[in-house]
Amino acid sequence: MATSTPVRHAWRALTGLLLITGLLFGVNALGVYVFQKSSWAPGLALDLQGGTQIVLQAQTPDGTDPTSEQMSQAVTIIRQRVDASGVGETDVTTQGGKNIVVQIPGTADEATRQRIEASAQLQLRAVLYAGQPATSYVGNDGNSTPYPTPDPGLQATPSVSPSNGSDTAWITPALQAQFLVYNCGDPNNNAANAPKDQPLITCDDSGTAKYILGPVELDGTSISDATFGLQSTNNQWTVNLKFNAEGTATFGAISQRLYGATSPLNQFAFVLDGKVLSAPTMNAVILDGNPSISGSFTQTSAKTLADQLKYGALPLSFSVVSSDTISATLGSQQLQIGLIAGLIGLILVAVYSLITYRALGFVIIASLAVMGVLTYVTICVLAWRMGFRLSLAGVAGLIVSIGFTADSFIVYFERIRDELRDDKSITGAVEDGWGRAKRTIYISKSINVLAAVVLYILADATVKGFAFTLGLTTVIDVLIFILFTHPVMQLLARTRFFGSGHKLSGLDPDALGAVYRGRAQFRAPAPAAVKGRAARSRGEAERRQTIAERKQAEELTTSGKDAGATSASAAKGERD
Repeated sequence: MATSTPVRHAWRALTGLLLITGLLFGVNALGVYVFQKSSWAPGLALDLQGGTQIVLQAQTPDGTDPTSEQMSQAVTIIRQRVDASGVGETDVTTQGGKNIVVQIPGTADEATRQRIEASAQLQLRAVLYAGQPATSYVGNDGNSTPYPTPDPGLQATPSVSPSNGSDTAWITPALQAQFLVYNCGDPNNNAANAPKDQPLITCDDSGTAKYILGPVELDGTSISDATFGLQSTNNQWTVNLKFNAEGTATFGAISQRLYGATSPLNQFAFVLDGKVLSAPTMNAVILDGNPSISGSFTQTSAKTLADQLKYGALPLSFSVVSSDTISATLGSQQLQIGLIAGLIGLILVAVYSLITYRALGFVIIASLAVMGVLTYVTICVLAWRMGFRLSLAGVAGLIVSIGFTADSFIVYFERIRDELRDDKSITGAVEDGWGRAKRTIYISKSINVLAAVVLYILADATVKGFAFTLGLTTVIDVLIFILFTHPVMQLLARTRFFGSGHKLSGLDPDALGAVYRGRAQFRAPAPAAVKGRAARSRGEAERRQTIAERKQAEELTTSGKDAGATSASAAKGERD
């Protein structure tokens, strides 16, 4: 006999779930054993693990205290910088009127420290001259460009005032002398706080090339967005910029001035913390405010530059006051309390399921176990790929999800029982019950996901962990129902124990009050041995009838009485 369609679908769903589980474990195994960046334990947030604390002090050009708006903007940008590095659950707050405190879970790596500490404003300056300490310079785009030794003609005194940011009249004899002796490796040569309206001598961030740059013509506040991607034409990584309205107009005028000029006067430098991030050549007149930087970028270098350009526009300069290791604010004891609370919740759900649904309760327990495994390995993968850290708020989200998941089981199993009360077979009740229950489940879960998304977007950073785990477990809950719970019920309904409606299966039709066959059609009274149970079942069935069903039953009864009366009258007339 060929296997029925529901059975085939059930095995396909279970196979798909097994493949998804294996894929997640395989991805995390790659992170653990190949890349050595993942772990089989989820990453913990600052409140559970402790971490690194960096205190930054604001510095204004005139020495006055920064405004609250400047500090608030700086907090937002620094948090974006840290998030861009893949570190989650970071706490960035103000302290007093001039300090910003950055707390990072675990040990901050050097790249993350540089993102935080590179806190000067992003500046855009025209290139006036370029030189190098060595024989060649490998820039951010990977191209090696030889530069000649400094031209003695640059020492001539300008006869007129500079007309724009690219005018070589900015290069005075004194500036040329400074350029000749400028050492990129000297820590005393800090160009971070150089005047904006004057030319600048500085180096690139690798210290292998040095420049004379014109005054600041744009700053990082003019850049509204910076992204990276592959060009479809040549399959090269590029960095794509988007200027705001004012920046678009200014950059358009600059591109008209630089396009077609001789090298290096056709270059425009992006300067962060006094260092040149990139000095690309102007290859076109760009009036739409959407330039792109191309070259021999890798994916990593393109992403790094895009993040630096996007999150480099701090309204203030900062100096590092301290960098210390801090202990967990809640510690392992609070984590244990949270885990114990979750375990108690699981036990209560299991006990309730077994009492109410008998053997069906084991389906609930198995589904929760599968959901727990998938959630655990998913959190491990997200900790590696996205920097997700599990906070106490996140643990609370996991605990709450147990109750939401139990609600879904109740909806499904009660739908199956309703179908059995309509005198359907157990296999038919499983299919029809799923068809009705899944609509309710989808609607309720979509509302949960929507609430989690809104909470994640609008809530404070300390609550984002709760919203994230709640949304994650809701999605996994739906996946488990489709690929595990319903397929398992399809298979169990065809076994002797469940298919025959054993009294311990949770699908016993008599115990569920299945004493009517359809609309207002009742079975014959049960035998005397089960009279009490049948009476209770009949009462339950009658209570479940709708008003329309009772009305229909009354009409049928009245019609029967009227028909009987009419027949009796007719018989009497015949006798008369």
